[in-house]
Amino acid sequence: MTILCRCENIETSEGVPLYVTGVAQVKIMTEKELLAVACEQFLGKNVQDVKNVILQTLEGHLRSILGTLTVEQIYQDRDQFAKLVREVAAPDVGRMGIEILSFTIKDVYDKVDYLSSLGKTQTAAVRRDADIGVAEAERDAGIREAECKKEMLDVKFMADTKIADSKRAFELQKAAFTEEVNIKTAEAQLAYELQSAREQQKIRQEEIEIEVVERKKQIEIEEKEVIRKEKELIATVKRPAEAEAYRIQQIAEGEKVQKVLLAQAEAEKIRKIGEAEAFVIEAIGMAEAEGMKLKAEALQQYGEAAKLALVLDALPEIAAKVAAPLSRVDEILILSGESNSAVSEANRLLAEIPASVRAITGVDLTKIPLIQKLTGTQE
Repeated sequence: MTILCRCENIETSEGVPLYVTGVAQVKIMTEKELLAVACEQFLGKNVQDVKNVILQTLEGHLRSILGTLTVEQIYQDRDQFAKLVREVAAPDVGRMGIEILSFTIKDVYDKVDYLSSLGKTQTAAVRRDADIGVAEAERDAGIREAECKKEMLDVKFMADTKIADSKRAFELQKAAFTEEVNIKTAEAQLAYELQSAREQQKIRQEEIEIEVVERKKQIEIEEKEVIRKEKELIATVKRPAEAEAYRIQQIAEGEKVQKVLLAQAEAEKIRKIGEAEAFVIEAIGMAEAEGMKLKAEALQQYGEAAKLALVLDALPEIAAKVAAPLSRVDEILILSGESNSAVSEANRLLAEIPASVRAITGVDLTKIPLIQKLTGTQE
């Protein structure tokens, strides 16, 4: 069966009202189960009633699909649009036992001149694309021409390069041949010179051998002459000289032994004298040590009285040494405004003596009553 579908004033996704006409070819399925479904669905209805049911189903899906597409999608790709309607509607009509054999878009138009404007736009786009195509073709032609020129130059360069390589290879080969010829010539010249040198060497070697033989003969004669003179010298000079040398050697050996014995005796004398001096020094040291020890024991035993006695014994010597510089003075003048300045100066000097003695010997003279009376210090 052929079913003509018309959808009028249906808005697309862009809101443009379109009028679409489609043609569907359908048939009742012959499979037993699907045929039973079709009989159940259309039992008691005529052919027009069946077409109306199928038409309503197809128009419903056509309207819903038109609302999701743009005008360009519908107009430019009608086959895809018809395929989409067929795929969407096929399950619904299939449940009624009807199979869609085909569905095509017969006509699409509008009453607001959208499609004509779209055609103008497409025409302008085509012209634009044509201009772009011409420009791109010219550009491609220029590029291709440049590429051809470049390829030509590359080929020419490669040809020139190959020619230069061939020339260079020829020159190198020629130089190699020339070098080889020169080498062979030099080797031949060198071989000639070596052979000439070998011949000269052989001649010189034979001359040297002759000279060696002559020299050997001369040496033999000279050796015999030397042996003769040596025997003569032994008889006339060497034997008497050896005897005189032996006599002098014996005398020298005797003098050497005498000097060694004298040196040993002198060393022994020095050693004995040293031992004696060392013994004397040791004895003196031991005596002095013993005296110091006894003096220390006496000082320890008698205490301050012994120390005082030693100090008193040493005082005359200390005074003599202190006064020694004064013995070389002719006259001493004491300048003072006081009449008894000499006496007071003497007292001052006496007062400083105990401190000096204490600093030298460690003995405090101020403890002695006599010194206390002289210095005027009394505890």
